[in-house]
Amino acid sequence: MNVDYSLYLVTDSTKELLRGRDLVEIVQAAIKGGKRNQLSLPISRAAHHNVGVTIVQFRDKTSETRELIRVAKALHAVTEQYSIPLIINDRVDVALAVGAEGIHIGQDDIDLQIVRKLLGDKAIIGVSVSSVDEAVRAAKGGANYVGIGALFATDTKKDSKSIIGTAGVKKVLGALSAMDEKVSTVAIGGINTSNVQRVIYQSKASFKALDGVAVVSAIVAAPDTHQAAQELKGLIRQPPAFATTSVQKSKKVKDCRALIQSIPAIVKMLAQTKPLCHNMTNLVVQNFAANIALAIGASPIMSSYGGEAADLAQLNGSLVINMGTVTPASVESYITALRAYNTHGGPVILDPVGAGATQIRKDTVSRLLSEGYFDMIKGNEQEIKSVLGEGNVQQRGVDSSSSALTDTDKAKLTKKLAVRERNVVLMTGPTDFLSDGERTFAISNGHEYLGKITGSGCTLGTTIASCLAIQREDKLHAALTGILLFEIASEHAGLREDVKGPGTFVPAFIDELYQITKQTAAGNYGWLAASRVREMEI
Repeated sequence: MNVDYSLYLVTDSTKELLRGRDLVEIVQAAIKGGKRNQLSLPISRAAHHNVGVTIVQFRDKTSETRELIRVAKALHAVTEQYSIPLIINDRVDVALAVGAEGIHIGQDDIDLQIVRKLLGDKAIIGVSVSSVDEAVRAAKGGANYVGIGALFATDTKKDSKSIIGTAGVKKVLGALSAMDEKVSTVAIGGINTSNVQRVIYQSKASFKALDGVAVVSAIVAAPDTHQAAQELKGLIRQPPAFATTSVQKSKKVKDCRALIQSIPAIVKMLAQTKPLCHNMTNLVVQNFAANIALAIGASPIMSSYGGEAADLAQLNGSLVINMGTVTPASVESYITALRAYNTHGGPVILDPVGAGATQIRKDTVSRLLSEGYFDMIKGNEQEIKSVLGEGNVQQRGVDSSSSALTDTDKAKLTKKLAVRERNVVLMTGPTDFLSDGERTFAISNGHEYLGKITGSGCTLGTTIASCLAIQREDKLHAALTGILLFEIASEHAGLREDVKGPGTFVPAFIDELYQITKQTAAGNYGWLAASRVREMEI
């Protein structure tokens, strides 16, 4: 059955959303809200209809049967005009009465097999799922599609236990891709213009992408339904800005030596272009981070006010969100800035400082990951475990204590998070682990004094973010550049005779960063001979 699920409208008949408007007119405007264009979207099936909305589900949990049939008939007259399927939520009797093309059922509704017998083989049957087990059962039971969610909290889905996020959708897609049964997939729950591109991008499993996204209030409650549907359709047609510059998998340089040999070009470009590095970090390290950025040739700005991000994001720089100081106001500013940089494609690094220390920090990380895309996540072992949700992580604070995990285990954790978030992840420690989900490296550079000063992790984020602003095509390469530049400079500083301890180390360290940058600009790349990087086969 050739059904286009790309923009799936689920209606809502509540008075608060309709605001006196007619639901049938809203649906008709939403269907018209598209233009004829060849789609090149990361959804697995492109649509070619001259419409906005491509499939409609009539959902009304409160009206009497007679009213449901009346509205459903009126909706079906509209959808038939545009050759769009009408799906009825839950009510088989209403679907039969109006001749609708299908029905959508939840986990607690009528049995899938009974629905199939009642409606016949040609009916479209969708099932709501929130786990791999539910999705597999629906596929084996003969569902035509599954509605996967809820992705984000909404007014109708406030129970946090039912929120699965893009990571949950990705697990479901991965499981379905391994099955013989073919079932289409639609993500649902809080999807709107601010997150639809990221949902499609981050949900994609290795061998299966979403067939569509389902929206409710983003269209039904919109002041201009036609425009809302048209905007959503346009966003679905193209990848997000932060993904457009990424080098294709087949073109990524995998050889460690080749990556290191091309690092000087990025360091030179830093000095030549002086990219903006926007830091949202705690007051303790702002001065240190600014000096580090200046030493390597970047142009730092320390602004924790999210309202400035819309302007700053247009300056082709990068953003570091450092959770050293978490307040309700700071979290809202983080989100505002994150969305602004995502919109313009500017690289964003998340430093989840003390992510496992308190419930507030854990909740903040979850919210940030649900509100936007991070090109890179950087943290120590405990922080990475907390972000990943591996076990019951409890930090004392921002400590970087290491467990008894082997290097291979740490590399696997790093890669696992990178695959889940579809980004680059750095786990810092005595040995650093860097992965983009396809390539994973262990880096053994650095000096012990880095662990004895305040802000070394924060300023490493600043250094990497500056490199990301220059090298956007291969974010792992940019991160590797920043790590080696930072850690080899620390080794140089630690060996100086004038350095007696952490207090004299900091100014020497800034000097050595500056000297390495100058040497590289002059064609002297000897410092890279100290790099200790190895590829992890996992």
